[in-house]
Amino acid sequence: MIEQPQINYQCEHTLTGHTRSVSSVKFSADGKLISSASADATVRIWGIDGEAKRTLEGCHDYGINDAAWSNDGRYICTASDDKTMAIWDVETGRPLRILRGHTHYVFCVNFHPHSNLIVSGSFDEKVRLWDVRTGKCLYVFDAHSDPVTAVDFDKDGSKIVSSSYDGLCRIWETHS
Repeated sequence: MIEQPQINYQCEHTLTGHTRSVSSVKFSADGKLISSASADATVRIWGIDGEAKRTLEGCHDYGINDAAWSNDGRYICTASDDKTMAIWDVETGRPLRILRGHTHYVFCVNFHPHSNLIVSGSFDEKVRLWDVRTGKCLYVFDAHSDPVTAVDFDKDGSKIVSSSYDGLCRIWETHS
């Protein structure tokens, strides 16, 4: 039998403020902030002390399924049931770009390690690669035969991984 280490996590703070279910929580890369995305179509930014810092709202018509931080902590990208994604300036709380192209709910999103690209997955069974600066879709992967549930880049950004309700995980490698 493997001996389990003694771990004693205790609740320090309870973050309240959303009016509907929370679908995603993430720490910023520096660990100083937390984002929470919700079916109430908002993302709330919190300090690790539990203090509410900012609310990102007014961009999406329906709930937000996921939110991802850029590695430099300057931006958050949101994925929504309204079939769009938004890139937000964390400091000002304003949306910088709306990304359109998916034909169904956008379920998951992540930034490239250099924060210059975004990968998204949708109920339309596609994975899309986006340019952060222009907001343009660079590539569409015919990824899965059911909704895409998660996407991510590896640590150097040369690979993308996607998962789906079809029971598959796929690894995509750049060949440029």
